[in-house]
Amino acid sequence: MNDITDVQHLAADASADTAKAKKHAFEMNKLSKRLHRQVGQAIVDFNMIEEGDRVMVCLSGGKDSYGLLDILLGLQQRAPVKFTLVAVNLDQKQPGFPAHILPAYLDQLGIEFHIENQDTYSIVKKLVPEGKTMCSLCSRLRRGILYRVAGELGATKIALGHHRDDIVVTMLMNMFFGSRLKGMPPKLVSDDGRHTVIRPLAYVAERDLATWAEHRQFPIIPCTLCGSQDNLQRVQVKKMIHEWERQYPGRIDNMATAMGNITLSHMMDRSLFPFTSIRPTGTPDAAGDKAFDADDEACAAPVPAAPQPIVWQRPGEAAD
Repeated sequence: MNDITDVQHLAADASADTAKAKKHAFEMNKLSKRLHRQVGQAIVDFNMIEEGDRVMVCLSGGKDSYGLLDILLGLQQRAPVKFTLVAVNLDQKQPGFPAHILPAYLDQLGIEFHIENQDTYSIVKKLVPEGKTMCSLCSRLRRGILYRVAGELGATKIALGHHRDDIVVTMLMNMFFGSRLKGMPPKLVSDDGRHTVIRPLAYVAERDLATWAEHRQFPIIPCTLCGSQDNLQRVQVKKMIHEWERQYPGRIDNMATAMGNITLSHMMDRSLFPFTSIRPTGTPDAAGDKAFDADDEACAAPVPAAPQPIVWQRPGEAAD
């Protein structure tokens, strides 16, 4: 009797494991489609990648850049335009950095890559006083090196792994600490005027990238230079928006959507809207201001933006 019971228990456990595996596979398939759709949508919306582009994907070893490369490789197979990819990692010579991990991973993928060795770590540690934020100097040094490498490799676009949450955090940091409305654009010309920088993950939530990285088992390399600075303003602002998201799901998505839905007449930038010259016309204007605003509480519950319908694919190919 005990043998029969044991067999029944084993069969039940096996059935439960099978059901769990099927559910996980279903959820990961949904996530894969969402990630590829969102990245494809961003590429279309901002014309990020064009026919014949050579895209330099900046790979740091973190979940975001791994995810970016992984998704672009997937889209490359079905894109309506032909483009090539080259992965680039800047080895900044941080103590303990596992320099073998990225080359081994990229060799396994069988794609073109370049490892640039530059000891920016020593420069940053030498010039930045102990306890002070290292990000600004480190970013400037890294940016200059990557621009040079892009030119040497013949890259026409430089792809960075910043996602939706990064873009929202940057906007809030500029508001809180810089007194300006400025974000992290999905596409821009580099400050040296020679390169086009793109952020294909502009519509992608960080939590989805974290889930995807775990599913794909990317060999994550933690940043020990700036990632350990828990007092950074960026870290604090990110904690704040994630707390908002827990209280009001969809708030981060709403803030990101708002960055592309700006009413200049309702802001205060005199260089962008002719406030000094406007006069009443006597004609009703639906976009005009109202004498009394609606109750602020009507805006208390964010509503996530509807998913975008466009998918980046070759003509005639069925959408996922």
